[in-house]
Amino acid sequence: MIANYGLLWQRKYVQFGGAGMRGTLQGKRSATGSVVDFREQIGIYVLYDKDMRPVYVGQAGNGNANLFSRLKSHTRDHLWNRWEYFTWFGLRKVNGGSSKLSQHDHAEKVFRREGGGLLNQIEGTLIAAMEPALNKQGAKFIGVDKYLQQVDDDVLELTLEDLMEEMQSLRSEVASLKKEKGRKSRIRE
Repeated sequence: MIANYGLLWQRKYVQFGGAGMRGTLQGKRSATGSVVDFREQIGIYVLYDKDMRPVYVGQAGNGNANLFSRLKSHTRDHLWNRWEYFTWFGLRKVNGGSSKLSQHDHAEKVFRREGGGLLNQIEGTLIAAMEPALNKQGAKFIGVDKYLQQVDDDVLELTLEDLMEEMQSLRSEVASLKKEKGRKSRIRE
């Protein structure tokens, strides 16, 4: 499923392009490895603020929105000044000989998955787990049910109030037993 990823890449080192420039999103596996342009990558990404706290989770690949275009859009939208780093998880493999992204791992293939888009599932998982502050929408799960934890009575934590009530109940029970014992002893006499 996940073919490659980049952790905590810095926004300032992305060439977003400009007049007559296409821009690039370059990376390599090692210091001596071949350079790969991930601009056409599809997958999930996380934006981080200057303190490396996750602030937004998004997906790339639905329609024409590849990883590069999604990141570039976040330099002009409501998040423009809220992120400095990003992490991405890509679904398109890198072809060994050419150092280019595979044309076989395209968005249509990923989105044909039964039960909703794979990217919706992964994105939703991250949003639900991390609760990033700047995501305006929740998880886009399809056919997924949320459950709340049921606390077993045997593991409930007792409060001081609970203990006081239990102690009062025990006192009442002891007093009742003493009264019963006193009545039985008077009957025998």
